[in-house]
Amino acid sequence: MRRLFASALAALLALAGAGAGAQLLAPPPLRPDAMMSALTAEVTATLRADRAAGRATDLAQLVEQRIVPVFDFPRMTRIALARNWGVASAEQQLQLTGEFKTLLVRTYSRALGEFRDQAVEYRPLRAAAGDTDVTVRSSLRRAGAEPLTIDYEMADGAAGWQVYDVKIAGVSVVLAYRESFAATVRAEGIVGLIRALEEKNRQNQAAAIDASRLAPVIILRGARSPAP
Repeated sequence: MRRLFASALAALLALAGAGAGAQLLAPPPLRPDAMMSALTAEVTATLRADRAAGRATDLAQLVEQRIVPVFDFPRMTRIALARNWGVASAEQQLQLTGEFKTLLVRTYSRALGEFRDQAVEYRPLRAAAGDTDVTVRSSLRRAGAEPLTIDYEMADGAAGWQVYDVKIAGVSVVLAYRESFAATVRAEGIVGLIRALEEKNRQNQAAAIDASRLAPVIILRGARSPAP
């Protein structure tokens, strides 16, 4: 499931934070499907340009500036924890949100690093005027396999349209964590879940550092031969 998640997020998008100085001349907000499509194109163009130039993409910066603003991490964490969210104190809720965000962001970073020009198609949005909760449907083309359906559950709020869940082949990414989170809380409490997330993030960070040492070799190899 998480491998599919990585494949889906490799096709993902990014919120370009439009400058505040252009407020008076800013066009009307994009529909969520148009926003996702445009931002996907922007991010994939950055990845292609860097690969063509034989340089490493600053994935951490790309994710932080482009992808993070599109996701509602507090809501995603609440959904993943379900009733255990109410068991946590306000301070613990902040810790859980921060650690879950770090876990997902590192997944996004790895996914973007593995992106190989898969085509993403967005379907027309089926929503009534004024709807503030919609599903943006898309599919990821894969060589030698059926297209992978990727649905983004999005809500319009104070921060604009944001994703609060991703469904890959009909399976919720956020809900995929619920069972393991609940089992950890039953066994070790909220503190145990926070510690488990912290440890997982430490492991992921160590793996990322090891991988970064190979980046120059990978980039050179990628510049010399086409991606499989």
